[in-house]
Amino acid sequence: MLWTDCLTRLRQELSGNVFTMWIRPLVAEEVNNTLRLYAPNPYWTRYIQEHHLELITILAEQMSEGRVRKVEILVDSRPGEILSAHEQPATTTAALQSAPPSLKPRKEKDETPAKNHRRRLLNPLFTFSLFVEGRSNQMAAETCRKVLTQLGASQHNPLFLYGPTGLGKTHLMQAVGNALLQAKPNARVMYMTAESFVQDFVSSLQQGKVEEFKKNCRSLDLLLVDDIHLLAGKEASLVEFFYTFNALLDESKQIILTSDRYPKELTELDARLVSRFSWGLSVGVEPPDIETRIEILLKKAENIGVDLPRNCALFVAQQVVANVRELEGALNKVVAISRFKGTDIDLDVVRESLKDVLAIRARTISTENIQRVVSEYFRIPLKEIVGPKRTRIYARPRQLAMGLARELTGDSFPEIGMAFGGRDHSTVMHACEKVLSLREQDPIFNEDYRNLQRLLQS
Repeated sequence: MLWTDCLTRLRQELSGNVFTMWIRPLVAEEVNNTLRLYAPNPYWTRYIQEHHLELITILAEQMSEGRVRKVEILVDSRPGEILSAHEQPATTTAALQSAPPSLKPRKEKDETPAKNHRRRLLNPLFTFSLFVEGRSNQMAAETCRKVLTQLGASQHNPLFLYGPTGLGKTHLMQAVGNALLQAKPNARVMYMTAESFVQDFVSSLQQGKVEEFKKNCRSLDLLLVDDIHLLAGKEASLVEFFYTFNALLDESKQIILTSDRYPKELTELDARLVSRFSWGLSVGVEPPDIETRIEILLKKAENIGVDLPRNCALFVAQQVVANVRELEGALNKVVAISRFKGTDIDLDVVRESLKDVLAIRARTISTENIQRVVSEYFRIPLKEIVGPKRTRIYARPRQLAMGLARELTGDSFPEIGMAFGGRDHSTVMHACEKVLSLREQDPIFNEDYRNLQRLLQS
C-alpha cells in the first residue's frame, strides 16, 4: 500500500517523537490521483500542512511513480474511524502516549470529561531550546521568558505578539505554555486559535453548554490565543471573549495573544477590546535577517540528523526570505531530494530542489519590479523614481529602491545605475551606503525597507 511505503520512508526522515505523535496516527486513502490523509482535528491538519505536507507530497509522487500527484490533509468525520473535530479530544490517545508527562492533561476529581474535551495539546517541539533567536525576535523571546517568572504581572499582561505569518509567534507562545507545564504540571493551560474559540463557543451554544464553556475558559492559569484578528465580524464570540479576557485579567491570570498587526491597527475589532490589548506589552516579531535564517536552517537540520553544509544553508537563506515556515519547507525538500538521489547535500542538490523558487524569484524580483513597487508604496510617479529630481520626497525612495535592487537582484552597480536613468555606478554605491546608514539610525525608514522586502518576496 502506498501510504505504508510512505510511512516507512517518513520514519527514516523524521525524528521518532514527531513520527509517532503526528504522522503514524493519520489515516489514508487513495482517490484517483490524490492521496487523502485524515487527521483528528483542525489543529492537527494545520500542523501537517505547515511542517510536513510538502515532504509527504514528494514521497507520495515518487513512490507511486507519478500516479499520485496531489496530497490532501483533511479532518476526518467518517464514523468508526477518526472522530470529527467536535467529537475528538485534541489530546488523542496516540499523541498522549508519546507526549512528555508535562504535556499530558492532569486528572482531577473535579475535572469532567467535558473539560478534557476542551483541552488542546501544545506542540512539544515548540520549546525555548528549539527556538532560534536573532535580532528580529530576540526581544519577543526574552519577554516570553520573563513572563514565566512573573506570570500575570500587569506590565506584560496581556502579552501581545504581532508580526507577519510564519515568523515564530506560535512557537514562542506555546514555549511559554510548555515551560509552565514542565515547572508546574498542574497548571491550567489552554492554547487555541481565534477560529477554534469561535467554533467551541458556537458548539456550546448549540449544545446548551455555555456556562460550562465559560467556566473552562475563565478558570485558567494561562490562556494562549493565536491569530486574534480572526475574531473580526464574530460579534457574539467577540462579546464572550471580552468577558473571558476581563475575568482572567481580574484574577491576574496570564494571557498571550498573537496577531498579524499591532493592536491599534485592528480597527475591525471592538474598540474596547483593542484598548485592553494595549494594557500590557506589545512586542513585534520581524522577518529573520540572513544570519538568523542560516542558524535556523542549521538547527533544523541538526534536529533531524541531517548534515547541511554551511554554504548550502547560506544559499537557501539567500533565496528564501519571507518566513520561517518557507525555510523549513525548503529544507524538507532539499533533504527529500538528496535522500531520493542517494547523495549528500551539496549546492547542486540545493539548486535542483529550489528550482521552482529560483524561477519565481527571477520573474518577480527585478529592478523594474522593485521600482514599480516602491513607486506604489510611496505613492509617487514611477517616472520620478528613475528621474533626475533630487528633492527629498523623490530622492529617499529612489535610494531605497537602489538598495533593494542591490540586495534582492544581485545586479551590479553599473547595471542598477543604467536602470535608474543611466546613473553612474558611484551614485548607486552611495545610495546603498546611505540606505544602510538610515536603516540603523531611522526606525521609520527601516520599517519601510522591511515592508517593501516582504512585499517583493511574498
